[in-house]
Amino acid sequence: MRRSLAGVALAVTSMVALSFLIPLAVLVMSLAREQSITAAEQPAAAMAPILTLTTDPDDLRESMAGLDRAEHLAIHLPDSRAIGTSHAPADLLERAKRGRESISQDVPGGGWIYLQPVVLPQDRVAVVENYVPESDLTRGVAASWTVMVVLAIGLLIGSVLVADRLGAKVVRSSKQLAQASYVLGEGNLSTRVVPMGPSELRDAGVAFNAMADRMAELLAIERELVADLSHRLRTPLTALHLATERMGPGPESGRVEAAVGALEAELQAIITAARTPLAMGPMGRALRDAGSRSPSPSVPSSPSSAGSDQTPGERCEAGEVIRRRAGFWAVLAAQQDRTCTLDIAEEATTVDLAHDDIAAVVDALVGNVFRYTADGTAFAIAVDRTAQAVELRVEDAGPGIPDPDAALARGSSTSSTGLGLDIVRRAASATGGTVHIARAALGGASVRVTFGLSTDIARSTLKGRRRRGGKRRV
Repeated sequence: MRRSLAGVALAVTSMVALSFLIPLAVLVMSLAREQSITAAEQPAAAMAPILTLTTDPDDLRESMAGLDRAEHLAIHLPDSRAIGTSHAPADLLERAKRGRESISQDVPGGGWIYLQPVVLPQDRVAVVENYVPESDLTRGVAASWTVMVVLAIGLLIGSVLVADRLGAKVVRSSKQLAQASYVLGEGNLSTRVVPMGPSELRDAGVAFNAMADRMAELLAIERELVADLSHRLRTPLTALHLATERMGPGPESGRVEAAVGALEAELQAIITAARTPLAMGPMGRALRDAGSRSPSPSVPSSPSSAGSDQTPGERCEAGEVIRRRAGFWAVLAAQQDRTCTLDIAEEATTVDLAHDDIAAVVDALVGNVFRYTADGTAFAIAVDRTAQAVELRVEDAGPGIPDPDAALARGSSTSSTGLGLDIVRRAASATGGTVHIARAALGGASVRVTFGLSTDIARSTLKGRRRRGGKRRV
């Protein structure tokens, strides 16, 4: 590209220079010729009045010696005598005498001649001749042309250098963008470019950086989705594990228990592998930070990031979903002598989440109770409705959670994948809700999840309360 730009600059500058230099060179030559001719006519004109006074050769020689540029001056007297060296052809002299007219023209062999007839008394005619050699006609032309050529060459070199510098800036920006594209294509999502060069290339650099950021974000989301979906498989595995415990000792139960353990180990490996690029590999710190930060309230996480394929506008009755999942866990609770209490509000509990998302939240919370508390530990599930939200509480009588803040951070757990509460947190954030961990009345942990009520339900609730003119304490 640099050669192309330099070639274009050279061609354009050459055409411009030639369009000016050629007419200027002709003008310089013409001016030099005109100046030489004018200088030659002046001595001839000065001798005319002297000839009218005298035709004495000595007087004329003395007068010619006092004139400037008279070295080629000659006088042809009426008696055919000539003073000085003549260069005029005989026919031109005869023509000037007879026609009594001034003649100026080029002569054979090079040079220019000027003949000025002078009418003397008694109708005699003398002719003053002045010859200008070819060297005088072109005096100073070569020097002027040399100066113009040097200036033209300097102009060409300058234009090529300027075009090369501009081209280098464009090429450097283009090469940087191309190299970054190759590196990005090889999997290094941390690569970025410094926008530089013309405005179009700067815009391309900004767009490239935005694309790379978005690719890193999407890849982090996809990795989280894989890990979350894998984590949800641990719920049926927990049920299988509890079922094998009730089978009693024997070779069959041993094989089932071994198969469940192997499957759980494989699942753990899948989750670990899915989460590895978030903190390691070519994405580096950018993806690690993307994987650890909470979803921004101004940009709610997509429903799919909560563990489902929810489409925009999907909703469900949270109370009904929680009731069905509680029934599933109640069977397992009975096998472990756990007391399970369920309390669900009678009001509408519509939220803007898919059925699978709410089920994943309940399975993650109750699954943690079964996984981290001893057999016989009681737990309770409650669903409340407020004017703007649906609140889910899962409490247990276990040892509780020592560090609630660390438990909500993705991957902070040392004994598990740490994804269960993260699924809960992101599902709540998708509806503008929150997650809070405290000490339960039963003595263990209390996890309170708030889901934003569906917009239509919340609006109708507010209108109903305004019509009644009363307020409800929430």
